Amino acid sequence: MKVYTKTGDKGTTGLYTGERIAKDSLRVEAYGTVDEITSVLGLARSQCQNSSVVSTIYDVQKLLMSVMAQLASLGECHYITNEHIKLLEKTIDDIDAKLPPLTAFLIPGDSIGSACLDQARTVTRRAERQVLRLSHEEVVDESLLVFLNRLSDLCFVLSRMENFQEG
Repeated sequence: MKVYTKTGDKGTTGLYTGERIAKDSLRVEAYGTVDEITSVLGLARSQCQNSSVVSTIYDVQKLLMSVMAQLASLGECHYITNEHIKLLEKTIDDIDAKLPPLTAFLIPGDSIGSACLDQARTVTRRAERQVLRLSHEEVVDESLLVFLNRLSDLCFVLSRMENFQEG
């Protein structure tokens, strides 16, 4: 099987559910940005020193495949559930409990890993805005918006944990 299919040469792409839509549609922009989060998290994972942070990033990257599949599907599909959101919240709470209280705004760049995680946080915020825009035009499961909101918080605490680990 060849890597290129030529089916997108005229500006359309196939959704997970089989329909073809324009590559510049809100839906494609939304799941494309989630794909970008996965890549930035991969960069972060390659640079982080804290094994717990690395493991958490990997688990999130696998979950993001389900987020993309849900965004690339028309109709009812619920790959991301409230259980996934609760898992993110528990992970955030567990990490936050190990960190000193936050007393000032943080400036990214204290370590490569934490800076990559901060970039993942900002890309996640952009994805959240794009999914929100999509929800104004088409039906979008609200769990995706909540998941992305929690994911940006998780990236923030993971960045703090990586810096805390680094000293």
